Amino acid sequence: MARLALLSVSDKTGLIDFARSLVAEFGFDLISSGGTAQALKDAGLPVTKVADYTGSPEILGGRVKTLHPRIHGGILARRDVAQDVADLENNQIRPIDLVVVNLYPFAATIAKPDVTLPDAIEQIDIGGPAMLRAAAKNYAHLTVLCDPTLYEAYLGELRQHNGDVSFEFRQQCAIKAFSHTSEYDQAIASYLRGQELSQHYTLSGTQLQALRYGENPHQKAAWYQTGKKASGWAAATKLQGKELSYNNLVDLEAARRIVAEFTDTPAATIIKHANPCGVALGNSLVEAYTKAFNADSTSAFGGIVALNQPIDAATATELTKTFLECVVAPGCEAAAQEILAAKSKVRVLILPDLSAGAKETVKTIAGGFLVQAADDVVADPNQWQVVTQKQPTPEQLAELLFAWKVCKHVKSNAIVVTRDRTTAGVGAGQMNRVGSVQIALAQAGEKAQGGFLASDGFFPFDDSVKTAAAAGISAIVQPGGSMRDRDSIDAANDLGLVMVFTGIRHFLH
Repeated sequence: MARLALLSVSDKTGLIDFARSLVAEFGFDLISSGGTAQALKDAGLPVTKVADYTGSPEILGGRVKTLHPRIHGGILARRDVAQDVADLENNQIRPIDLVVVNLYPFAATIAKPDVTLPDAIEQIDIGGPAMLRAAAKNYAHLTVLCDPTLYEAYLGELRQHNGDVSFEFRQQCAIKAFSHTSEYDQAIASYLRGQELSQHYTLSGTQLQALRYGENPHQKAAWYQTGKKASGWAAATKLQGKELSYNNLVDLEAARRIVAEFTDTPAATIIKHANPCGVALGNSLVEAYTKAFNADSTSAFGGIVALNQPIDAATATELTKTFLECVVAPGCEAAAQEILAAKSKVRVLILPDLSAGAKETVKTIAGGFLVQAADDVVADPNQWQVVTQKQPTPEQLAELLFAWKVCKHVKSNAIVVTRDRTTAGVGAGQMNRVGSVQIALAQAGEKAQGGFLASDGFFPFDDSVKTAAAAGISAIVQPGGSMRDRDSIDAANDLGLVMVFTGIRHFLH
C-alpha cells in the first residue's frame, strides 16, 4: 500500500513542488484539508480531501476539520504494538507516514494595528497543534514537518535511505514541532493577558547563531530569535563586518534604546560596556555624531554607534576616522556605504525600526527568573513639577529633557551632565549617588559651568546638590520622593539653581 501524507498548511511556501516530489518520486497518497487541498488540486496533484477521507464534513465554519479518529488514529498508531495495528484494521484507518502542518498566522494577525479580539481568536489554531503534537509524540513511527525549510531535507532523507527516514531526523523534527506549538501557545497567552503577568511564564526561541563565546572566552553563548517572524535585531541587515559577538549585541541593544528616545532631531550615541560615553543631538547627523564623539573621544575608541537617521557620506567619513566595533542606523546611502567599506571590519547594520523593543525584560536568578514590564514610559515635561523658586526657561526645560532621556539608559546609580544637547559627563553604576555625581562632574570639567544635571533616582541628602552647584551646574532634574527632599530643595534655592521633579524613577541594573 502506498504511504500516506497529510498536508494542512497556512504557509504554502514550497508546498506544490514538495507535494509533487512526494507523489511522483516516492508514490505517496495525499490527504489534505480546506485551502491546502484546493491548492494541490489546482496544481493538478491527486489529493483526497480530509472530509472525504473521514466521511465527516468540515463544520463550524472550518473550526472542525481534522479532529477525527481516522486522522489521529492514523497519526498516533504504534506500528510495533499489535493492538494498535488491529485497531487500525478494525476501523479501516490507514497509518499516516508524514504530517505536514504549519499553523494559522496568529502572531502576524495580532501585529496588525487594527486587529480586534474576535479577529485574533479566529486565528487560534486548534486542529493544527493537535496534529503536530500527536505526530511529534509518535515520531518513532512517522515524520512531522512544521516548517517549509524542512521539505528539502526530508526529501534528501528519503533519497539517502532508499525511501526511509532516519530516526535522528524524525526526532529533530519532533523537537521542532513541540517548540513550535509551545511558542505559538505563548504568543496567544501573552496577547490575551495583555499587560498582566501570568502565573506561568514561558520563554522560547529559535537559535539564530552560535556565538564564539559570551561575555568572556570561557563562556558558551548563542543568539535566539523569539517569534516565528524575525523582528528587532534578528531582522536587521548586516552590510559588512565580522560576525556579531555576545557583547556587541548587548551594547547594540543599549544603543538602540537611547537613540529611540529621539525621533524628531538627528541623534547619535556611542556605547561602551552598555553605558553611553557620548550622546548628542545636532542640526545634522554628522554634527550629532561629531558632538557625541567629542564628548568622550577616549572612551569612544572601540565603541558601538547608533544613529537615528540614515548614514550619509559626511557622517560615514567621520565614522571611519576611529576604530569602532559596530554602527547601526535605519538606513545607509550608497555613497556612505562605499566610504564605510574602507573599514571592512566594522560591523554596519541597518535596523529600519529602531523603536521596536521588547515589552518585557527577563533576568535569570538561582532557581528561577524575574520578569518585568519594559521601562518604556515616555517622558512628559508637562507632568513635571518645578520645586524651586527659580523657574526654568523653555530652553532650560528642553535641555533637562535631553539629560533625563539619556540618564534613563545609564546604569544606576546614574548621573548625567549635559550642555548644548550633548553629554559632558556620565557617572554610572556607583554604589552611592554622590560618587556618581563626582565622577560625572569631574568628567565634565569646565563644561559643568552653566550645565545641566540629571539623576535617575532621588537625592537622599543635599550633598549632591551642593556639589553640583559648586561645579557650576545651573539646573537639576530628578525623580524626587526622598524623605529629605526639602533639604535638597532648600539647598537649590539657597544656591540659585533650578530643580525639577519628574515623579518617576529610572533605575537600570
